[in-house]
Order: sequence, then structure tokens, then C-alpha cells
Amino acid sequence: MAAITNLPTDLLRTFIAVVELGGHSRAGAALGRSQPAISLQIRRLEELVRAPLLVQEGRAILPTPAGEALLSYAREMVRINDEAVSYFHRSDKTGVLRIGLPTDYAVAFLQGTLTRYIQGHAEVELEVHCDLSRELHQHLRSDDLDIIVAVMPDARMPYLSRMWTEQPIWAAAEDFHLPAHAPVPLGAHPEGCDYRARMIQALDAIERRWRIVYTGPGISGLQSAVANGLCVTALTRATLLPGMRLLHETEGFPALEPLRVGLFYKHPRLSAAGLHLVSDLVADLESVGSGVHAVPA
Repeated sequence: MAAITNLPTDLLRTFIAVVELGGHSRAGAALGRSQPAISLQIRRLEELVRAPLLVQEGRAILPTPAGEALLSYAREMVRINDEAVSYFHRSDKTGVLRIGLPTDYAVAFLQGTLTRYIQGHAEVELEVHCDLSRELHQHLRSDDLDIIVAVMPDARMPYLSRMWTEQPIWAAAEDFHLPAHAPVPLGAHPEGCDYRARMIQALDAIERRWRIVYTGPGISGLQSAVANGLCVTALTRATLLPGMRLLHETEGFPALEPLRVGLFYKHPRLSAAGLHLVSDLVADLESVGSGVHAVPA
């Protein structure tokens, strides 16, 4: 039987830190090690996987193709390691944890997870920030948020842990009827919302006229506007309320392009409390549907 090669989690943690923090010095500062020690750990990891993992392009340190492949495994292996450790160090879970969510996910998908987490971790102060996905990504990059769930403009993005596909649907009031040649009254979140862009692209593609009649940042206001017959909009199935119905292509509403959605966090900066919440979110996201999968996608 061939000898099994073990990848030590301390080497994987160092590799993740170098990639996510952008260099050996920053990784060393975050992990409490010198730059030479960080370089030595990376070389040791490269020996174990028998492939170069990092390349320098200008001032940037980037993963090689082999490094990209290892990164997704490394994040998951270190997360599971830290989840196991956190189980036995439950008393250490203190502090403030900041999570960013699109409004519909905060309402429909993750409300139960967050409520259960708060009830089980009274020592942790959970702060939830709802915004457009592009803003959430910026807040994560600038360390204003610890964990985000957000729409992905690209198939591969930094700090990605899980991704899945979401299919938007057209929704209207049950008694909604629109004359064939009338412009479609749209309700939407403000400019920059991916659902808004999907609706406009779909209607423009079939040269159907439309106009924005309702704009608001919150999902409840948008749901109310739809249910009262003011407008139609794009929703997820989980945010479709009683009193609404789906609109189909036979009524002049073409299928909307699906969205990629991801769970993101910076592992080196996440506390034990944060890692526990990530595990809870992963468990709930995997129950949403068949579109959820681990990175790589």
C-alpha cells in the first residue's frame, strides 16, 4: 500500500493567508510568524503537493493553477479543522460578528439560521447588514464585514467558500392583467441590483417596453407593491407570497438569466464564533436546493 501524504493544517492555513492577504509579510503579521518562516512553510507545502503554488506578478502574489486547485481544498480542510476545535473550545466564542446579506436572503433563507445562532450564542453580538451584492463585496474587502452572502459577477472570486445557482422568477398579483401593448410596470431595488438588471435585459431582448414604477431597497416594500398590483418584479421562489402568481413566457415574460450566489469570508481574520456561523450557513445553504456546491465550481 502506498504511503499516504498528509497536508498539515498549519501549512494550509499559511497558504490561505498568503493568498487572501496578498503576501508573505501580511500573512506573517496575521499569523504571528516571520516572513522567512512563512516562505519555508509554503516551500514545504509545495514539496508535499509536488507543484508550485504561488507566482509573483509585479507586486502581487497570485496562486498558480495548482494553487487555485489547492486553495478550495485548503479552505474546506481548515474550516472543518477549526469547526472541530471550536466544538471543544466553545467558551472562547465571544465578540462581535458582522454578516452581510442581500435583503431577500436575510428574509427568506437565512433568518432561521441567524435566529438559532443568536439563541445558542448569547455571548456573541451579531450585526446584520443588508445591501446590494456589489456593496457587500466591497465591505468584505475593506474588512467592514466578516461574512457575506452575495451575488457573484464572476465565476471565480476571492474569499469564496460555497456557491450555488439561483433562478429568478417573474411575480405579480394573482389578479394582475396587462394589455398586450402596454409597457410592463416594473418594481425593483435601486440601480445596481442584479435582479433589476435581469428583468431589463430580458424585456429589452424581446423588444418589450417597460417602465420602473416602484423603487425601494427593502424586500417587504417590493413584495407589498407586487401583491397590491402596482407592479411586477423578479423574486426568488422563497420570497413569493400568498396573493402572488408566476408570470410565464406565454404572457410575454421571458425566462430570466440565473444568478450565481456565493458565501464569502476571509478565513485568517475569522474568529471561532465566525467559523461556527459559517458551518451553520453551509448546512442551511445545502438544504436550499441542488444548485449548491462547494468550490471549485
